[in-house]
Amino acid sequence: MNEKGELIAQYKVRIRFSETDALGIVWHGNYLKYFEDGREAFGRKFNISYLNAKENGYATPIVKTVTEHKLPLKYGEIATVKTYYVNTASAKLIFRYIITNETDEIVCTGETVQVFTNLKDNTMSLILPEFFKAWKIQQNLLDA
Repeated sequence: MNEKGELIAQYKVRIRFSETDALGIVWHGNYLKYFEDGREAFGRKFNISYLNAKENGYATPIVKTVTEHKLPLKYGEIATVKTYYVNTASAKLIFRYIITNETDEIVCTGETVQVFTNLKDNTMSLILPEFFKAWKIQQNLLDA
């Protein structure tokens, strides 16, 4: 948690040749992969991963993605993905992302929204799953 009370994880990624197009810049679809890397880093840091959801009988499919491209990333550069958790009363996970280059310029921003679906019957949960409610209480995001 930072000084504003936000939950933030940071992850560095070296741009691989296979992630670039013929011009040597990152193909736009790869930014969603970087967002996923950021969510994975967030999950490791704050103990709320896809595996936690699965162990508790839920999946968390993405239902919305937003990306805004500002500057290109190129092969060999090291980018930083900052992943911010957006607290909401709804039974969903909202993350915002800022990807910066080596000189700390913003190259891409974005957001993803995920919902909780029950693995038994594939129905969407309209209330907070108990394991997620417990996590939010642990993170001081929800009153007990």
